[in-house]
Amino acid sequence: MTLDTAEPDVPAPRPPGPTRYPVLDVVVPVFNEERDLEPSVRRLHAHLRSWFPYAFRITIADNASTDATPRIATALSDEITEVEAVRIDQKGRGRALRTVWEASDAQVLAYCDVDLSTDLAALAPLVAPLLSGHSDLAIGTRLGRGSRVVRGAKREIISRCYNLLLRGTLAAGFTDAQCGFKAVRADVAARLLPLVEDTGWFFDTELLVLAERAGLRIHEVPVDWVDDPDSRVDIVATAKADLRGIWRVGRALAAGRLPVGELRASLGRAPLEVPGVPTGMTGQLARFAAIGVASTVAHLLLFVLLRAAMGAIGANLVALLLTTVANTAANRRLTFGVRGRDGAARHQFQGLVVFGIGLGLTTGALALLDTLVPGAGRVTEVAALVAANALATALRFVLFRTWVFRSPRRVPPTPAPVDRAPESHA
Repeated sequence: MTLDTAEPDVPAPRPPGPTRYPVLDVVVPVFNEERDLEPSVRRLHAHLRSWFPYAFRITIADNASTDATPRIATALSDEITEVEAVRIDQKGRGRALRTVWEASDAQVLAYCDVDLSTDLAALAPLVAPLLSGHSDLAIGTRLGRGSRVVRGAKREIISRCYNLLLRGTLAAGFTDAQCGFKAVRADVAARLLPLVEDTGWFFDTELLVLAERAGLRIHEVPVDWVDDPDSRVDIVATAKADLRGIWRVGRALAAGRLPVGELRASLGRAPLEVPGVPTGMTGQLARFAAIGVASTVAHLLLFVLLRAAMGAIGANLVALLLTTVANTAANRRLTFGVRGRDGAARHQFQGLVVFGIGLGLTTGALALLDTLVPGAGRVTEVAALVAANALATALRFVLFRTWVFRSPRRVPPTPAPVDRAPESHA
């Protein structure tokens, strides 16, 4: 099989074999895998030798194994030129991947589980878009269209629920965070890895969420995957760790502690801008509408609760003020993607100006109703407020988008030069 080498920054193909500067480094993290390690590494090596037209390396990352795994890894490294063994004194798949990837001199960094549950035929489409420069990361997915998976119902349900949870909490767009079959360009990994805190199974998810928020392109490859019946993953412990990781990353994103803006500016792709065509309008409208519905319901409930004590005008004023503050904060974060505390006070002030316009519309609607229909009942008042709120909501979206949360015109980042791999001296 021949990979497309049309991109000028992609190094010229080299025959497989020993080299000081591999193009691809496939890491196999292991812990007490004395039974599967040797046959799996030999199978992976034979597969790469048969189709990969560049120099490669297979790195066995041993996570503090206590059985014969280190001895087997060393023997394979001594026998096969393209195999290296790294000993890590602490457990943790994330720690193993970080240790090897940060030290690797390859252009594309990948990993696969030692049980080779994923069909190795997916390795070529996994790394090809990274070599060509089309994508920044690539993942195997067991949940995408075209995937073929053999595993028990329990693990299937857990996997799908976990990915749904990621979508609901971290707004993840990728389909499968935990498939042990991923790759990343080395220049991208160098920027992302220092920001990833997890050292265990959540490492993959954290890396992907950070990459996605930075505007990087994640390529997904449907895979054939057969569950390893001898898997020793502690599902309960892993699930707890994953939930803690989701909470930690969610809080960091909400507080603006992760420099996703800087990463997007330096690594992300320039926005597709067409004169006269607004960008991101559909997604923003959907999120704004959902927040608007919630705000309207909260406004009406507060109005009804306060009506008897404060009168129609006073109840509307307090209810609209409280819901406007919450509405501005929610739209700031969820609709327009503004995070952190910078500019928050200014945005709230501008939101209060928008609130004044909304107050004028709703108060005017109540005053007009009192003039046209003196003594109107609660149902009629609520109906008038709903109509006025609809008009105020449409105006609020326009003002939020064009004034309050208007994005400054961004200059497309100048792509960093990609160093060619030096010629082999082997």
